[in-house]
Amino acid sequence: MPSSQPVLPTHRAFVVQFRTPSRDLPPSYAGRVEHVVSGQMARFHSLEELLVFMMGVLNEVQEQADMP
Repeated sequence: MPSSQPVLPTHRAFVVQFRTPSRDLPPSYAGRVEHVVSGQMARFHSLEELLVFMMGVLNEVQEQADMP
């Protein structure tokens, strides 16, 4: 019988929404990202900005987990 526990921890979960690309412009990676557990949200205009936000939140989560 499969376990009802999630395989991936929810404190490391994000929702990413990409903006609809304009027909007149080259494809871009812009949109909005939200950390599921904390509700922290950011808008991004590149994949680099997206990853910077996500890594920052994950570092905060890890620091809180490491606190005694």
